[in-house]
Amino acid sequence: MRMTQLLFRTLKEIGGEAELPSHQLTVRAGLARRIAAGIYSLTPLAYRVIKRIEAIIREEMDRVGGQEILLPVVAPAELWQESGRYEAIDTSLARWKDRTGHAMVLAMTHEEAVTDLVRSLVDSYRQLPLLVYQMQTKFRDEARPRAGLIRLREFLMKDAYSFHTSQADLDRCYDQIVEAYRAIFRRAGLPILVVESDSGMMGGRTAHEFMLLADGGEDTLIVCPGCGYAANQEVAVAAKGAGAGAVAPQALQEVHTPGTTSIAALAEFLSIPETQTLKAVFYAAGDDLVVVGIRGDLEVSEVKLRNLIGAEIRSISAEEAADAGLTVGYCGPVGLTTRRPVRIVMDDSVVGAVNLVAGANRPGYHLTGVTYGRDFTAEITGDIAVAAPGHACAHCGTPLAARRGIEVGNTFKLGTKYSAAMNARYRDESGVDHPMIMGCYGIGITRMLASVIEEHHDADGIKWPAAIAPYPVHMLVAGKDEESRQTADALYALLGTDQVLYDDRDLSAGVKFKDADLLGMPLRITVSQRSLKSGGVEMRVRATGDTQVVPLDQVAAVVQQALKM
Repeated sequence: MRMTQLLFRTLKEIGGEAELPSHQLTVRAGLARRIAAGIYSLTPLAYRVIKRIEAIIREEMDRVGGQEILLPVVAPAELWQESGRYEAIDTSLARWKDRTGHAMVLAMTHEEAVTDLVRSLVDSYRQLPLLVYQMQTKFRDEARPRAGLIRLREFLMKDAYSFHTSQADLDRCYDQIVEAYRAIFRRAGLPILVVESDSGMMGGRTAHEFMLLADGGEDTLIVCPGCGYAANQEVAVAAKGAGAGAVAPQALQEVHTPGTTSIAALAEFLSIPETQTLKAVFYAAGDDLVVVGIRGDLEVSEVKLRNLIGAEIRSISAEEAADAGLTVGYCGPVGLTTRRPVRIVMDDSVVGAVNLVAGANRPGYHLTGVTYGRDFTAEITGDIAVAAPGHACAHCGTPLAARRGIEVGNTFKLGTKYSAAMNARYRDESGVDHPMIMGCYGIGITRMLASVIEEHHDADGIKWPAAIAPYPVHMLVAGKDEESRQTADALYALLGTDQVLYDDRDLSAGVKFKDADLLGMPLRITVSQRSLKSGGVEMRVRATGDTQVVPLDQVAAVVQQALKM
């Protein structure tokens, strides 16, 4: 491609809203143009990267038996009502009515559509297992789109769905997809960390995210340097220890603790560690109050809490809590009464502790000697604590660390969440109907493009991995002499017009060099009077800066060899 014909424009400066390097370079290199918040147009160079990413994905998905399909972006509301997600998902799901007044949605994901397709075509165990995938546009009306192509409202995804007759078969397929994903990201030049994650609105019990470690990532990951454990902080686990206090339970005693509405103030007032306190945190689940108890040195993970009680939750204000009869700052589980139905949930750090200090449910007073089982119980108990850096790994005891990451892929074991709700069933060998067991697997393609830039760049610009670069070679002429131009034209024809980005613009060599570094093709070939006098052309590897003069009759072979490295 001759750059005199290419639709692009590089920029020297951009606005301050671009914080991540990938966002800055995407704009500076003219790869994308923002037309609305979270909505971008892609230029030819960016779209060539997209097509190369898609080609890698297709090869690896086909290798594990995937069949490519294409599902519509628009779906009738009835499908989402069948699954139960039409009402459950917030305004990020775009709902609208067509000209006949029929309720429709713009798909943010395609579980409903693919389940509808498969249930219409599959009815026997003989047709399973089945793995299908697509490359399709999604729309999610994000409240806070950010970081250029990292968090968009309209984006391109590869999503795959598998259908099975047994959990064991789903597990086998899931492991195959995980390995296929590792291959995809490795080929694209992304060093990915696979972490345990929350299934969120997708449902199911097992989920993993494929994370690129990056300082500007929006997810916090908890990792163990000792055993390699890794999880999104939303669901990460840690060893909590035994807390503090005497082993033998002591009698309850009410103590006057004025002005101690925080755990820190209470611990200081009584000269005790925060591990000996019980903290009460308030939420609402529908019309019910949810009073959560957790050891004072820990924080509540709202994701874990939601998963434990099986309901959506929201934090409530101090005013709402007081109106419900809770004594804000002095609330505790012993003798608790409220004006609204209440659910008592306890973290397992409380269940295993004795002699805690908890609120006495009247201003200015706490109870000491509080022990679970003797003095109070809870409707539900479990791990709802945030795992934090410095906590001990639950698997090996090593202090945990925190890293930031960008999610570029995810996998979910959905089970029968959608097939049961939408009546996608198969008949077994005995003629008995069962809901199909499903898995779901996604890769953000536009986000993957940005993630590659985030991983592969320097102060001068992008450094594309050869496998997904828009063009393997960037060739330019330094100087205006006819011999150099004719030599470059001949090399352009020899190497292939689809393999070379040829800077034939009538600009200074300095401008061309800067644009070449910014655009970041793996190899740069410079044709000049100096290089020709030295016996050939100058070839520079963008990733390393290594430069050599290559004889004209060896250019094709050296290019081919260099791109294999």
